[in-house]
Parts: sequence; structure tokens; C-alpha cells
Amino acid sequence: MSTPIAIFWPGDYRELPNRLAEPNVAQATAQLEAALDKLGRRHYRVEGFLTRPHEAIEKLGPITDPMIGVCVHWLYGPHTVDGVVGKDNPLLLASNFSGTWPGLVGLLNTGACLESVGRSFSRVWTEAADWTADETFMARLEQWCDSGRIAYPDDELAYAAPIAESAARLAAQVAASIKRRRVLALMLGDTSMGMINGYFGPRRLASIGFSEHKVDQAWIIDRGKRIDDERIAAALAFVKDHGVTFHYGEAQAEDFDEEATREQLRDYLAVLDLVNEFKCDCVGWQYQLGLVPLRPPSDFAEGLLNSACRPESNGEAIVTATEADQGNLVPMELMKRLLAAKGLAPAVMFHDVRWGGEHEGRFLWVLLNSGSCSAYAFNHDLTTLKGVHSYRQPAGYFPVPGGTFAGESLPGAVTWSRAYLKNDELWMDVGRGEVVALPPAQRDAWWDGTTRQWPLMVTDLGVRRDTLMAHYLSNHVAVAYGDIFGEMIALSQTLGFKVRVLGKATGATT
Repeated sequence: MSTPIAIFWPGDYRELPNRLAEPNVAQATAQLEAALDKLGRRHYRVEGFLTRPHEAIEKLGPITDPMIGVCVHWLYGPHTVDGVVGKDNPLLLASNFSGTWPGLVGLLNTGACLESVGRSFSRVWTEAADWTADETFMARLEQWCDSGRIAYPDDELAYAAPIAESAARLAAQVAASIKRRRVLALMLGDTSMGMINGYFGPRRLASIGFSEHKVDQAWIIDRGKRIDDERIAAALAFVKDHGVTFHYGEAQAEDFDEEATREQLRDYLAVLDLVNEFKCDCVGWQYQLGLVPLRPPSDFAEGLLNSACRPESNGEAIVTATEADQGNLVPMELMKRLLAAKGLAPAVMFHDVRWGGEHEGRFLWVLLNSGSCSAYAFNHDLTTLKGVHSYRQPAGYFPVPGGTFAGESLPGAVTWSRAYLKNDELWMDVGRGEVVALPPAQRDAWWDGTTRQWPLMVTDLGVRRDTLMAHYLSNHVAVAYGDIFGEMIALSQTLGFKVRVLGKATGATT
């Protein structure tokens, strides 16, 4: 391509994250421009962050030149998608590979959003301080400049795997139970923070045995006012007695106290009442952005719902997807049912694919999300909340004080999955992996280098870093301890998903 290249900054809706990240974004943009200069390519900048869908439409819509979006912090999918959809000029998402700012998370989410609406794009990344010194990055960038696309190896992608007879039988049993009674998801809002890739809607859900019941989040506030103080006191006593450690009043969390937890438990009980009233099986909880100035963060409540050990429990976890992400909600519910049917602990964790690094010869991902991680990850005991730590969510993003549901995930073999839209069809990614325990110093360096207040799961996903970065269609992943790999493939296929297997561990399960 000989035309000049437009460089733009997709941004967060919120002013503060954009302001804090701007020096890093500017630095990365200078690196990108130096790389384009080295390749002899002309370029120009689109002024300012794109922080609203209309800004993307107005600033990107008229551009017919090739475009590169700089992804260095969290950003909303529509702040790119709405300005480029319906067009075919070459589009590239470029990120620095850093855990300090979740730019690669923004890249993965925006890429999935683009795929969900059928807009072609390419992606590129580097962890080099000097982008021009990264030969692989430069070769990929040059390929895009020449052809408008980047081709990545797909040798770790498969579309089938051997399925043991026992796994097929168990999957058939779970599929039959879904056919007898459809899965009903309580949706507290949808498309949180621009994650349009995570909303499937009733038409697509219906085809796979799911239904949704939407409830406005205002009901949480209204119902919460009628929660008895005695129930809140009992819930607080329960979480204390069962092992939660609360980090009240620590540095930069001086306003985080027991009253904040009481209010989070009020929201937990209000949502639990809604689940019971409508006899729902699982929950998608948007929370952001409307509730941020009105209620404490939903993370502690989400973690409790996703744990079997919780106040007023019926003995089972209620699968809860933070940010109302149906792309995780659906596989989490399916995995929970498969685990229970196989006699394994029915606990499924929700995480961001946040960052990663090399350790002892293999690449490990830091899976890290503030909400919807089951306590089981921290103790491997369905009867306790030991290992759960509740830290104040950072005040810069969460003005109303409230705690997280955090801890260090224990080592063990896992199955992971993710549902997404591609070519207007529902797909399911499935893989095997292993949660790894890092030496304390290495663990703390990685944890502190991302977001220390959030639950940590250091995981070998069984696939090369670049395969995931090139092909994965989400910033989220559902993870469960135990081997339900074959069962999850068989169940997904039975329900009507197209299935993609990531990694080389595709042998039959027993």
C-alpha cells in the first residue's frame, strides 16, 4: 500500500484511565511511527482519544486510508468498531505486550468485537523497548503494509479431537438434561464496557438450549432497600466464619471498612432473591458503568455467587459472569454441569487473559479478573472460603468503596473454554492447561505488576503465546480444574457450536 497510514487511539469511556495511560500511549505511538519510518511508510495521527462511539464514527468513518489502532490500555470495542464497520480499508490493532496497562486485553476484546460484526482486521504486538529492534514485529508490520493483512501460523488449531466413548456418553446426558429444561440466565444488563462480542441475544441463545431473562440493574438498588439488616448481619458473620480475610483501612484503602462489605452483601442478597424468584440457573452481571457511582463494586458478590460456600446457599455455586459476558457465561454453565456429572468439583473461574511471561522454559499467562472467580480456586474445598482476600477496588476507578474476591489459585490441571461469534455463527474454543505455582518472588513481581487486588491464576494454556494472541477471540476465558476436555467438545458439538481446539493436547479422554 502506498497511501499514508492513519494512526488512532481507541480509548476508555472514562477520562481518568485515558489521562493516566496517555504517556504510555504516546510512547508506544512514537515507537510505531519510528517502525513505519524505518519501513519507508507515510503516516499521520487522528487527533485525541476516541472515547465515545460517535467519535469513532465521526473521526474514523471518513478515513479510507489504511488504519492502525494503538492498544496500550483498556479500551472499548465500539470506539474502534463503530468507525470502521462496513468498510474494507486495511485495519491493524497494535499493542505493547505489557501487564502494567491492559493493552493486550483491549486488543483481544476489540479484535473479538470486530470479528463478531464481520469486519476484517489484523493484529500485531511486541514486548521490545525498541519496536524497530524486534525483527519478528517488523516483519509482520511490513507484511501488513505490503498486503493489508498478516498471516499467522495455525498449526496449533484443530477443528476436531478424538472423543472417548465415556466422554461422549456423559456429554449426551448433560445435553439431554438441557433439552428437558432449558438453561435460564438472569441478565443484569449487557455489553459492559463496550464488549459487544460478549452478547449473543435470545435468538442465538435459543439454538443452544439457553434463554435469557433481562432485569434492569435498577432492581438491585430497589430490591436492596428491602433486604433485612438481620440477613446482612448473618451473611457477614458467615463470610467471616468461613475464612475471608478483609483488608480494611490499609494504605490507599482508608475508606474500605465493614460497612462497605455490608453493602456488597446487600447487593448479593438482592441478586440471590432475583435468581430464586425467576428460578434462574446462572447470572450475567454488568455492573459497569451505570452502578459505579451508585453502588459498591459487584466483585465480592459475584465471587460469592460463583462459590458453593456462600450465605443462604443451596449447596451449589451459581455461575456468574462478570461484565454480563455471555461468551463466558455459556461455557461456564456447561462446564459446571459436566464437572458435576463426572463427579468433579463443579467450580468454574472467570478471568481476563491479562499478560504473561516465560518461566522455566514455558510461557505462562497471568489470568486476572476482579470478579467471578470461585473460592474453590484458592482452597480446592467446596465447603470453605479460606484463601479469599478482599481488598478495596482501586478508588480511581471505583469511587464507592467495596472489596474484591481475591486469592492465589492453587496448582492443578485445568480445562478452559470460550464461546464467541464468527461468521455469524456460534463457536466454542476448548483447550487443556495447567495452573502453576510460581516461586513467591516471581509470583509477587507478576501480581504487583498487574493488579494486586484481583485474584491470580498463573496458567500454561497449552498453546504458544503467539498462537493465542493471533487467533483468540476474547479478552476473557473460563477455567475449571479437572479434565472435561473431551466432554466439553462433545457437548458443544451436540448443542450446535462449531468447535475449535487450541493446543496440541488433543488426545482422547477417559
